[in-house]
Order: sequence, then structure tokens, then C-alpha cells
Amino acid sequence: MSSQLFQKTYESLADTGPRLLQYLQRIHAQQLSEGDDTEALRSIEGDVLKALYALSNQKYQVAVVAAMKAGKSTFLNALIGADVLASETESCTVCRTDILPVADASQSQLLEYRENKTDPVVIAEGNASLIRQYFLERTHIIRASANRDRTVRFQLKHPIAAIRNLPPLKGFTLVDTPGPNEWKDTTFDTIALKETAFDALRNCDVILFILDYSSFKDSTNSELLQELIEQRSDFLRRSRRAIYFILNKIDRKTEEDRPIQHVIDDLRRTIQEFGIPNPLIYPVSAWQGLLAKLIDGDTATENHMKNFKRFFSGRYARETEDGDLIIPSPKKIAPQALEESLIPIIEQAVIGDLLTNAGWNLLRDVSAKLDKGVKSVEDILNARIRGWQMEIKPLRQRMEAYKQLAKNAIIQIREVKQLVEQQEQKLIAQFKREITDFAERAKQTIHEEFERFVQVHESDNNESQFEDFAETEKLETDDSETPEEKATDEDVKDSKEQSAGSEFHVPQKLQNSLKKAIGNLLQYSDNPYIIHCGTEEEVEQIKQDINHFCSILIKDWWTDTQDKLSREGTIIRQELVSQIQDNIQTISNELSEYLGDALEVNMNINPIQMLVFDFQGIDAQVQQQTENYTRWTRERKQAFCRDYEVDIQVDDRRSYYEIDMRLTINAILRQIDAQTLGSLEVVERVIKKQISDDFQHAEQQINDYIHRFLVEFDRLVQERENREAEVEQILETLEAQAEELSQYKQELNYIQESLEQWKPEGN
Repeated sequence: MSSQLFQKTYESLADTGPRLLQYLQRIHAQQLSEGDDTEALRSIEGDVLKALYALSNQKYQVAVVAAMKAGKSTFLNALIGADVLASETESCTVCRTDILPVADASQSQLLEYRENKTDPVVIAEGNASLIRQYFLERTHIIRASANRDRTVRFQLKHPIAAIRNLPPLKGFTLVDTPGPNEWKDTTFDTIALKETAFDALRNCDVILFILDYSSFKDSTNSELLQELIEQRSDFLRRSRRAIYFILNKIDRKTEEDRPIQHVIDDLRRTIQEFGIPNPLIYPVSAWQGLLAKLIDGDTATENHMKNFKRFFSGRYARETEDGDLIIPSPKKIAPQALEESLIPIIEQAVIGDLLTNAGWNLLRDVSAKLDKGVKSVEDILNARIRGWQMEIKPLRQRMEAYKQLAKNAIIQIREVKQLVEQQEQKLIAQFKREITDFAERAKQTIHEEFERFVQVHESDNNESQFEDFAETEKLETDDSETPEEKATDEDVKDSKEQSAGSEFHVPQKLQNSLKKAIGNLLQYSDNPYIIHCGTEEEVEQIKQDINHFCSILIKDWWTDTQDKLSREGTIIRQELVSQIQDNIQTISNELSEYLGDALEVNMNINPIQMLVFDFQGIDAQVQQQTENYTRWTRERKQAFCRDYEVDIQVDDRRSYYEIDMRLTINAILRQIDAQTLGSLEVVERVIKKQISDDFQHAEQQINDYIHRFLVEFDRLVQERENREAEVEQILETLEAQAEELSQYKQELNYIQESLEQWKPEGN
């Protein structure tokens, strides 16, 4: 139902908007021919064009997040309707992938965007199997080379079956994001993957968490819930976006397993424990849905057919009177298999929520922008009509009174600006405190970790402890999990004790990170802070291990901190925008009331609009200001902790190389301070830019309104002096223009009334 209402309203706006624009352009041209520069009309035309552009190009983003092996790629393929995203038992996601719809499969492309490169690299074009092959190969290269080419994201252009019948959703995007397992891959620097996931959770319109039925049928918790939901339950609970939990792989249920509904009930209780009261949970078989779509669309390969017959066809067998089983052809049972996969139900629910929330908000904002344009023109025409009907002397008097009122309004606007600047300083101080606190906690935690390392070095049973480390390494090497994924009980205990004091988690001890060097390279002096190395290679190994240990910790901690600041900043910004809007609106209303009384006509209120499509988000501002700061300082390592490395001081005046851990600790702490200064600079710039933009946006609207009628009064007085003989002809033209304008006003009123009828809760 929501898709039909959305499409109907969209089409109405797409029809009314261009005709309104043509109307404005006609009267614009006519007034230009009469010597009027029509500045006010140009501004209104610009607003209408901006609204129509937003209507046509609005992005609707659906983020898909999953723990590894939950079947995320298969689920995405089922929505797309093509086997185009590769899936493996190993982690496949090396960065964000945006999946955008195109009209025809022949237009399909896989593009790769790289850091500091404007144009993308075309990885593959053509059919799905070719793109799948090249995508997988490229993923392997990126992982094996530790992202040598600095790839930041992929973009897949391909038809998306789920929105095939919704042309207005050409800005629809599926965002494939990495899950927690992939953040911790030790062969690949994956902090950016975590940033990508957090960014998607903050900014996408709908969030889909893909969970593996196999992990939940025995009531065990998923790492996905532990890593994402537990830490962000407050944000998710307050969020007005739709959040779905997709329980995938239900086709793996056996007769011995408990009913799926029991698993769903357990999952619901688990999610509710994280503070999400009414989670939306949908069971699904993405594999069945994908194969059924491929077969029904005549795009299934021989392997697809074999898999469907092997895993799903038997469920649709019919027994004859003689006891023989007859299995219909895959083509005959594909539609039923698709329905029973439950993929269509999820598609309808997700698209319904997308259109009911993000879609409705867009239509409301576009209609409000167009309505403001119509009413602005109506006020101009009414003022002109009344100005030609009045005597010239009272017109002059009211013009002078309006000028004085406009001066007072400008003073009031400056007072509002002063209040906003005070709030800005408070906000900057608050964020600086949080960043400084982050730096102090990071320094404390790393300092404690180095001291623990030194204590182990100093202990009497030094040799046996390092043997324990070597044994731990052997056990962990034999296990399928990496050291980062599986800590000993003692590690967990130590980490919890440490995080309780510093609030930062250290998943692996420094001595474990250095155990290879400790076991094979190092000689020790009597001073526990001094490490002796025999060769430059040994020194380099120590340096690399320490820098890797510290950089991963700092960047990981900062990612969490930056995510928290972005979320808090968005909430604070919304509150501040509301204050700006209310204060400026009060001033604007006084002007409108005066104009109505002075001209003895009904003047519309000039709404101060702070519409979503008018703004650049705080995340975009952070990215932009970080880039600006980076170019300005020419030291990328100081900008938001993106890169980290400290140079370890080495004494090589003897026959051996000596590393003083005290100097190393101090160098690391100084580096954190340097990064903090960079982060403070960026945050201050972001806040000032964001608040300045928001205030200027509101200020510009009232300034345009003030200026519009100052110009109108001046123009009326001059024309009354020079064209008095043409009064009847001029009034006839103005009244005809007003009559035609009333048609657009009625159409927009009807659209807005229609929108109110399916207004979502909370709007």
C-alpha cells in the first residue's frame, strides 16, 4: 500500500513541479521585458529547481550488516536477482560496496574507487558471472597486498529485482558493509571496515542485520549482536529508521531441530536484553530465494539448476497412487519456492518502511518547498496588486515604516546569532573535553600495557614465562582462530581488569604481540626497561611489532570515539537547528503580519525551512574538514588518527643495539598528544562550519524575505510615478498571473492533504 501511495504522490509532484517552474519562467521573462531584474523570482526558481532535483535524485540507502558466514552475499544476491556477489567460507568483504540499480543488465559494471583518485577503475563489465569472478579475484589481491592500492569502496551497477516496479527509486542503494569478524582479520588492516559499518548505521535509512539460523537454533549469542547492538543499543532504540533482523538459512532446519518460531522467540528475547523493545525479525532462506529467482527469470546456469534440484526440488515431490514420487521441473515450482523462501515478504516490508519513512519525508519536504515558492509568488503578486490600487502617498509612508521594521529585524537576527555562537562555544568545549579524555585514557592504557611488559621482563621466572608465551603461540597456531579472536582465560581476565580502569579494551597483550621477537631475538640487560638487540633487523622487527600493536589499538579506540561524537553531534545539531528555526521564524512572522496589515491583504507566513535535502550531514563535514586539515598540515598522521607510527630511539654505540622502553613509551605518548591536537582542530572546524551553515541557511531565508519587499516597495513607487496611465492593463496582467498561480496552490494543497492521510507515526 505504501509503495502505491508513494508512487502516486511522487508522480503528482513530478507533474506539478515542472509546470510551476515553467510558469515562473514565463512571468520572469515578461518582467524582464519590462525592465525588472526579477531578483526575487530568480531566487524562487532556484528553490523550485533544488526541490525537483531532490525529488529525482534522492538516495535511499539500505545497509546490510552481518557476521561472517551468515549468508550476507547470498541474501544480497537474492534481492538483486542475480548471482553477482561472490560468497566464500572466508571473509570476502574488504571495503564497502554500494549496489546501485541500472535499467538493463547490459549496463552492469563493477567500479573500484581508490584514495585520492577522482575517477574509478572499471574492474568488470557485462554479465553477472564475469563480474562475480573479477570481483572475487580483486578481493583476494587487495587482501593479499594489504590494500596496496588504497581501495576505499566498490560500486556495483546492476539491475535490482526488488525495486524493478518502482521507477522513482533510481537513487536506491544497497550498502554491503563488513561485519565484526572482518574487522579483526589479522592479515589486513581493517579499522576502515569498522568505520564503514558505523557510518552505514548512522546514515542509512534501513538497516538489515543478517544472522545465521545455525548459530541461534541452540540459543547461542552472535558476535554481531555483541559487537554492534550491545554497544549501540541506545542509538538504535532512539533511531527512527527501520531495523530488521534477518534469520537466514532456515532451509538448514532438520526434523530434530526445534521449531523456527522457538528460535525467533529466543532471538527476540536476546535483542530485547540489549534495549530494543520490539525487534523486527524475519526468517528467510536466501539461497532458495536466489535460485528460484534465477530459474523463474531464465538466468539460472547449469550449476544453479543442479543445486536447486539437489537441495529444494524434493520438497515439492508428489506421490502417485502407486507410491512413485514425481518431482515437477524447477521452472514449474520456482514461483512457489520463491514465495516459500520468504524473500518477497522481506522485500515488501523493507521497501514499505523505506517509502513510509524516508520516502514520505522527501515528498513532504519537496511539497513544502514548492508550496513556499507558490506562496512567495502569491505574496509578491498580492503586494503588487494592492500597491497599484492604493494611493501613492500612503504607499510611500508604509514603505518607510517597513524599512524601519526591516532594520529592527536585522538587529534581532544578530542577537540570535550571538546566542547561537554561545551555544557553539559550549559545544566545542564539550567535544574537546571528550577528545582530551580519549587521549588521556589511551595514554594511560598503553602506558599500563608497557609497564606490564616490563614487569614480566623483570620477574625472576622470566625465562619460564616466555616459554609459556611460546607454548601459547603453538596452541594458537594449531587452532583455527587467530590470537586476536581467541585469548586465554588469563588474557580475558587481564583485559577486563584493565578496561575497568581505563575503559579501553586491549584484546591482546603487548608481550604476546612481541613474543616472536622475545623468543628468538632479544637479549636482556639488568635494567628491565632496556632491550638489547644483536642486529638492525632485530631492531626493525621490534619497531614494527610495537608500532603495529599501538596503531591498531589507537585507531580502533578512536573509531569508537569518533562514532560516538558523530552520533552525539547529530542529536545536538538537530536541537540547535530547531532553536535557530524557532527564533528566526518569530522574527519573520512579525514582518509578515506587518505587511498584511500595511497593505490590507492576506499575507502568507514565510516558513523558515530546514529541510533534509538542503543540508550536508555531519559525517560529510568531518570527512571534508579532515581532508582540508590534512592538506593544511601536510602531516596525515595528525588528522583524526588515520595513520600512526612512532620512531623508536636506538643506542648503537656499543657492539649491540639498545632500546630504552622508557623513551619508547614517552615517544608514543607524545605521538598521541600530537594526534589529539589534530583531532581537536578538525572537530572545532567541523562544529563551526556546521553551525555556521545551519544559521546562514535560516538567515538567508529571512534576509531574502526582507530584501524582496524592500525591492517591491521601491519598484512600486517608481512605477506608480512613471506608468500611472497603464494601471488597468497592469492590474489585469497581475490578476491573470494570480489566477493561474491559484491552480498550482490548489494542486499542492491536495498533495499535502494526501500526504497527511498516510503520515507515519513520529513525524
